[in-house]
Amino acid sequence: MDQAVIWLAGSILVMLGFIIVTVGIVVINNILHKYWQPVRLFTPDSWKGFQPPQPQFIHEREFERVAPTFENEKPKK
Repeated sequence: MDQAVIWLAGSILVMLGFIIVTVGIVVINNILHKYWQPVRLFTPDSWKGFQPPQPQFIHEREFERVAPTFENEKPKK
């Protein structure tokens, strides 16, 4: 009888341990998936750190939506 009780308690504790380890792995995997950036080797994206930043151009349709600003204009009082 004592051996059966020890075996039952051991199997329950082992399964609880497996469940805790599995939950921990899933949590770590979700954290890594959320914040991990893909690593690309030998692609144009991987060489961005060695090049100066390129100017950003506004598309013609986007340019029409931009409100005009006057840098030299003084505020009216």
